[in-house]
Amino acid sequence: MSITLDLEKMTTVEKLRLMEDLWQDLAASQTEINSPAWHGDVLAERLHAFSSGQEIPIDWEIAKQQLRDELR
Repeated sequence: MSITLDLEKMTTVEKLRLMEDLWQDLAASQTEINSPAWHGDVLAERLHAFSSGQEIPIDWEIAKQQLRDELR
């Protein structure tokens, strides 16, 4: 099945919802997806920032809502 999307006609909110749907679909599949090595570097940096109190995490659902609110 082939789907063609006209990204230039989509709003930013529509694109973000599409990305979210794609990630949910990928996460639900049994196929292993290997992350590039630099992902580990970024995660290590963020863990260090969190451990040292430089970074305060927020709930993912709240983060998504904040992004949606900013894009409206």
